[in-house]
Amino acid sequence: MMHSSSRSYSRFIPSEEVGDFTQWKFGAVDGSDLLEPEPAEAVAELPPEVDEAAQQALVQQACDDAYAEGFAQAQAETALEWQRRMDAYIAQQGAETAQRLKGVEQAFDASLIDMQQQMAQQLLELACDIARQVVRQELSVNPSALQPVVREAVNMLVTEGRPAMVRLNPADMQAIEQPLREDLDGPGVKWVADAAVAPGGCVVESAGTVVDGSLDKRWQRAIAALGLQSPWQEPESQQEKEGGDER
Repeated sequence: MMHSSSRSYSRFIPSEEVGDFTQWKFGAVDGSDLLEPEPAEAVAELPPEVDEAAQQALVQQACDDAYAEGFAQAQAETALEWQRRMDAYIAQQGAETAQRLKGVEQAFDASLIDMQQQMAQQLLELACDIARQVVRQELSVNPSALQPVVREAVNMLVTEGRPAMVRLNPADMQAIEQPLREDLDGPGVKWVADAAVAPGGCVVESAGTVVDGSLDKRWQRAIAALGLQSPWQEPESQQEKEGGDER
């Protein structure tokens, strides 16, 4: 009788007793299915040797081109920015200059208006002075120039049928009394020489109504229409100055 271990060896081979082996493939008996050996993978071709100097030159050229392009772009942007700032500065300066010129123009216009007003005022005052001198000269050489004034003042009251008293400066009364009596004499008119009445003027009174035909009143009414106020009788200092100039 065989030992149990001998039976085991007759069927299996322990792994520790197995050496190298090759896998067996079952194929067709006629050998038609024999496989061709797979070609070995192609060995990658080694790159050619690189020229470091040429590569460095290419890198440097690329850097130079990039720098030149960036510099040109930055230069263009800087020029554009400066142009924009310059335009803004010029526009601002122009606006400020225009504003200043406008202020100067307004000030000039205001000054011109003031000057024109002052000149107009001075011309009116000069005209008044000239007119005053002309009237005085006319009254001194032609006392009859007072007659229209007296006639108008008397007619304002006598036409209403009321008696009137005419007061004149004694010098004027002596010079124009005769023609006035011939023209206006009547039962209702009384002629009175009054030294209180300034030469060249007259005062007509009738039933409490007084018509002041003095030179000062007539003068004030005449220049009031021009917006002026100037006394007919000049200050004594001014009269003395004018008298000294005439001498």
